[in-house]
Amino acid sequence: MKALLVSPLLIPLATLVLCLLARRSPRLVGALSLVGSAALTSAGLALVGLAAGGEILAGQAGGWAAPYGITLVIDRLSAVMVAITGIVGLATVLVALARDTDAARGRDFHPLLHGLLVGVCGAFITGDVFNLYVWFEVLLVGSFALIVLGGGRRRLSGTVVYVVLNLVATMMFLLAAGLLYGASGSLNMAELAHLFASGEVPATANAAVGLMLVAFSIKAALFPVFGWLPASYHLAWTPISALFAGLLTKVGVYALIRLVTLLWPDSGIAHEVLLWVACATMLIGVLGAAAQTEVRRILSFHIVSQVGYMILGLALATPLALAGAVFYLIHHIVVKANLFFIGGIAARLTGAERLAAMGGLYAHAPWLAILFAIPALSLAGIPPLSGFWAKFVLVKASLDASAWIAAAVALLTGIFTLLSMSKIWNEAFLKPHPGGDGGLRSVAGLRPAVWAVSALAAMTVAIGLLAGPVMDYASAAAEQLAAPRGYIDAVLGTPAR
Repeated sequence: MKALLVSPLLIPLATLVLCLLARRSPRLVGALSLVGSAALTSAGLALVGLAAGGEILAGQAGGWAAPYGITLVIDRLSAVMVAITGIVGLATVLVALARDTDAARGRDFHPLLHGLLVGVCGAFITGDVFNLYVWFEVLLVGSFALIVLGGGRRRLSGTVVYVVLNLVATMMFLLAAGLLYGASGSLNMAELAHLFASGEVPATANAAVGLMLVAFSIKAALFPVFGWLPASYHLAWTPISALFAGLLTKVGVYALIRLVTLLWPDSGIAHEVLLWVACATMLIGVLGAAAQTEVRRILSFHIVSQVGYMILGLALATPLALAGAVFYLIHHIVVKANLFFIGGIAARLTGAERLAAMGGLYAHAPWLAILFAIPALSLAGIPPLSGFWAKFVLVKASLDASAWIAAAVALLTGIFTLLSMSKIWNEAFLKPHPGGDGGLRSVAGLRPAVWAVSALAAMTVAIGLLAGPVMDYASAAAEQLAAPRGYIDAVLGTPAR
């Protein structure tokens, strides 16, 4: 059991080391990366199986008891996040193997990828605020290196924006963690939840939590500090931008969900602020997408708008709304990563990312048209795909809570999302290529990428068709979030103070 608890950290860490040792053989590095990603996926699915029964796994590193040791905790939410991290990591490796013609880039890419996965998984399973900061630092170091991989002045300019804003958020997080420790004497999440629930913390602790939530909001690309994301994600190498699009903002969303439900479950002001921020994020993101003319830039703005849906569920804070937020996380990571993969393939086949210079893909690669349509329609919320059920639950939760404006914004955002996806469809797939058939490139060498995007598209369909079981799991995860006593007892037993 303990081995399974630490497996989300040990597997990518071991893969990183092995990839470094095998650097002289690009083929071996790729094979090791593939095996490591598959192992992480298997461990994540095993954790989901355990968590589905309601068990919360908790352990302390180094034999130190909580709240003094390094705490690791896996409940339903963290388990499914680890599993999806493995799935997206595996798909990223496959797409990178299909597209990579630069052996040196491949040697650097795979170790950095697994280093980033260590940080992402660590953030999902940590049980204390300081180590949440540590894991954020680990994934940020990996992301800084990955986003510049391949060089180029345009890529470097986008990287500067990404690095600066994330460093600002990180410094805010570290300052908030120091203030919180000084005010409460602990950074263990379970003990903090116990102290906050009992009212045994000074006002400084609440101020520290507020500052921490602002830092996480920047990392999640919420309104008004979201511009760094569409300025940077679309510039990275396609496998990297897809990995970032699927996972990185969701780490910020996860941290917001975890800390708000543990420390401020009944804070009316915080939830009211989050509600308006969620509405603004949805609208600004989708309107920004409507003004773009490049595929991945359109998709980058849609990351912003879709994060708004997840925060809407957190803001409403009802059991149904929290379940909707969890469902949306599960759905969106798969869909958004897949759209970025497909956008990269489309750019490779047409030789351009600007919609005006694309075209002819429906006739040239009809299989790609089908694979694009599935996640695109799901993102817009068309039934019976996964996005429809995620949006349906959140809109219903909004109506049940009499949040009429939020429900209207969520529906309007879905309509504008469909219009953006239609624009990509018409320009990249339906219209003829400006250069004629001679302007389209061969699909040779794309087989691993096709496997990856096909598997993710099948997952999107499966989540939609099996929405009942997925919703049951999301509802059970929401119950654990809404009633953190099980989390506290799993970590601390009977709280000592």
